[in-house]
Order: sequence, then C-alpha cells, then structure tokens
Amino acid sequence: MECAGRGSRTPCSGPATRRCRRCQAVAYCSISHQVSHGNVHKKECQRLEQQMKHAHVVSDFPFRFSEEATMQVCDKRETRCSFLIKQGVHRIGMWMFECSCGASTGRFDCSRLMKDWNLSITLCPCREPSTPLPKSLSGWKEYYEWRCIPLYSPVALLLHWSLTLYWALKLAVQGNLIPEISNELRIHYLGPEKELHQLAVFSELHAVFPDVRIHIDLVGPAVPEERDQLQV
Repeated sequence: MECAGRGSRTPCSGPATRRCRRCQAVAYCSISHQVSHGNVHKKECQRLEQQMKHAHVVSDFPFRFSEEATMQVCDKRETRCSFLIKQGVHRIGMWMFECSCGASTGRFDCSRLMKDWNLSITLCPCREPSTPLPKSLSGWKEYYEWRCIPLYSPVALLLHWSLTLYWALKLAVQGNLIPEISNELRIHYLGPEKELHQLAVFSELHAVFPDVRIHIDLVGPAVPEERDQLQV
C-alpha cells in the first residue's frame, strides 16, 4: 500500500505503515503526511469506513495467481526473472515490471504505453472467446479453460488486475451493494502505479462483461499531472 499523502510537498520518508484508525483503508509513511492529507481524507473517511466493513466479502479471492503459472517461483526453485526468461518475456513490454530487475515505474509516459502481450497466440487471451461466458468463473482453472489457454501460461501474473475488478463487481452485485450491471459500467480505480504500463490487461473486462460499455478512470499521484484522470 502506498502512502495516501504521496505527492505532497515533502517526499515519503518510508513505507506506508500508519493506517487511518477510523477507516483502516488508507495508510501514511509519517505523521506529517497524515496531517497534511487530513483535510482531503476526512471527506472520504466515513464512506471508506463503511466499505471496509464489507471487505471480508472478497477475502476468498480465486484469481490471486495461477499455481501452475507461478509454482516454480512460489516454491523458490527459481526466481521470477528466470521464470520470465523461460517464457521469453523478461523485461519486455508489459512484463517489464514483473521482476526485481525491471525498470522503476517512475513517471508514466503515454509514449511507452504497452499494448502487446508479447506471447504466442496460444498462451495469451488475445482472441475473442470461442464460447459464451460461464455463469460465474470460480477460479483460474475455469478461466483458462474458457479462454483456451494452457495452465502453464504466465498471463496470471498480469490478469489479476482485471480479474480482481471482475470478481469484486460480481460479489458486489450478489450482495446487493451495487445494482445489476446493465449496458454501462464506470469504475474509479484509485492508486494505480505499474498498472499504468499494463493497461492492455484491462481489455479483458470486455470479454468477461460482454455487451457492456466500460469506463475506467485511473486516479492517483502516479497518473500524469496534466490529467486528473486517465480514461481507459
């Protein structure tokens, strides 16, 4: 979690470990950043507090990663770098930020926007789905089978961004927290960083929400200063 006061007059002094005691939804690197951000946060604190009461709903998240795609790394039999090298995507395109030696995200540059998976057509979800979406995808295995991708494909390392949104929205509808999704959906995505260089993965939302017009507004200190919102 990044410091909610990042981008203020003074740089962050360390990791964001000081959570707001009331909402527990935001954190700060220091007391000074918490104080300076106070007037901004107090407008959202009560709303965030209410939303955090429902956080347990998404605790059983089935799209955290694909064990088949990351088993070697999780078992520490190889590094993330060597895993990506074997897949032929080490430090390439959207994969640039998926290992420890990848470039720092730094300031987002629209000219560096990546639109390619850099994978063979059999390993990436770059084709239209061949069958209708199942009623509800319950995990990576069902997703990979539906998208006709082998379980050893590394796309899980990136697709967790878009499938997190898919799962959260499905649960929100089931819990009557938001109305049934119809023909248009607007998402406000707070605090993006490396996602700014991996925007192509969010196009998968068009596959899991067919016939829905989707707007994603990315909002946060990493978004270019000349634009308050970056629409996907």
